[in-house]
Parts: sequence; structure tokens; C-alpha cells
Amino acid sequence: MALTLDHIVIAVHDLEQTIDDYAALGFTVVRGGEHPGRPTHNALVVFEDGAYFELIAWRSPAPQDRWWQLLDQHGEGIIDFALLPPSTAEVIAAAKTRGLSLQGPLDGGRLRPDGERLQWQTGRPNTHDLPFLCGDITPRKLRVPEGELRQHANGATGVERLSIAVSDLLQSLERYRALLGDGAHIHANDDGTTATIALGTSVLELTQTAPQLQSKGEGPLAIALKGGSGAWDQASAKLAHGAPIAFAQSELAAAVTA
Repeated sequence: MALTLDHIVIAVHDLEQTIDDYAALGFTVVRGGEHPGRPTHNALVVFEDGAYFELIAWRSPAPQDRWWQLLDQHGEGIIDFALLPPSTAEVIAAAKTRGLSLQGPLDGGRLRPDGERLQWQTGRPNTHDLPFLCGDITPRKLRVPEGELRQHANGATGVERLSIAVSDLLQSLERYRALLGDGAHIHANDDGTTATIALGTSVLELTQTAPQLQSKGEGPLAIALKGGSGAWDQASAKLAHGAPIAFAQSELAAAVTA
């Protein structure tokens, strides 16, 4: 059961301002809608490779929501990411046989601005070095728009690399092996502090030397995009609302995890 990168969650304070700012960075942004039962609404930046950014904001405080806690304590930025399973329940069951416990399947959904109701199921890990699972009940194309909305003026075509801070590389690799199964493409680098995991056309880069471990803890920390070129200047980078985003070809992308 091959798993691929589904989306990266970026928490922000003001969704309307974020939509404008990401558009100014050359991204095509589409409004996602509301999450029934939660005070959240979102917008999406969808790429040709099928992965997307979820820009999520809260209309009111949600102290019991870990994502809101991260936003409240650490400010805007990348807070989580999801993999796309062929079946959420089957992946959870398979991971359990390999010693990894995941919460779920948990029902979720969204009400789009056009009235379309989306349904999915998630599987949630017990540690923050791992992604969650997000598997569709309704067709994925309803949740993740296709066509012209995947074209971006800045040339971005997908997620080349997502860097993730982990506190213990060896333990994290064991958990990823349990999640992904025998077919996982995992390479531990000779430096003993980093490793890469291939997920379709994207790569996860695990590092246990990230400064954020001392403050924010484990989790995603930087994104390198396919396509485009160069790097945004400091003023433009502020428009990303705390999310370190660069093009894979740029020096900034190469240096972001150095």
C-alpha cells in the first residue's frame, strides 16, 4: 500500500490576508470552506503533483485543538502534514501488525463554499514526527481541485522536499518503517543525524539537529518546491506567514536545513 504526500498544513491568524499574500507570491489560491463542528476555515494551494498546502485559520479560540495550540504558542507556520492512503482503515490495521498504533479511523469533512459536502477519514499518530493519514470517502477531486487551479504564476509544480525535525532519528525511522511497510524507500545518511524517505515524487528529510526541537518540538519545518527558480527576498518571505518555503533549485532551499 504505497502512501504519497497528500498535504501540508500551515496555520495562520487571518485567512483573508493569507489568501492575498500567497497570491502575491504567485500561488493560485482556492477557498476550501468550513469544517463542520470546528471553528476553522481554510484555503488551498494545489500543485500539479497532487500535493497541496492547507492554509487554515480559526474563527474563535480552540484550546483543545493541538493545531490551535501550536499557532497560539509559536505563531504562524507549518504545523502538520498528511499522507494519502488507499484505505485509511487498512493502513491503520497494517501499521498495528508492525507495532505502530494509530488513532482512528476518525471521520472528518468540510463544507465547500459552493455547498458541496466532503467526507474523509483520518488516522492520527501518537508522536509528532509522523504524519497523519487523510483518506477520502467522497472523491478526492472534490477535496483537491484539478485543472487550471493547479497552475501557478511562480512556476511551482509540486513539493520536492519536506524537512521534518525529529528528536531521535533511529526511533523515528522505526516508526516510519512500521507506517510505510516493507516497500518503504528509506535511506539513513552517513552523518547519523539525517535520513530521507521517498514518497512518490516527493521526499521527506528527517533531521535531529533542527533548532526548532528546543522550542516547538518535533514536526515539519521547511518546504522545497519543484519548478520555478530563485528565492523570495525577505519582504516577500514574510508573505508566507511563517512557513519556510523555497524553490528546490535555489540556494535558500539548500541552506534551510544546514
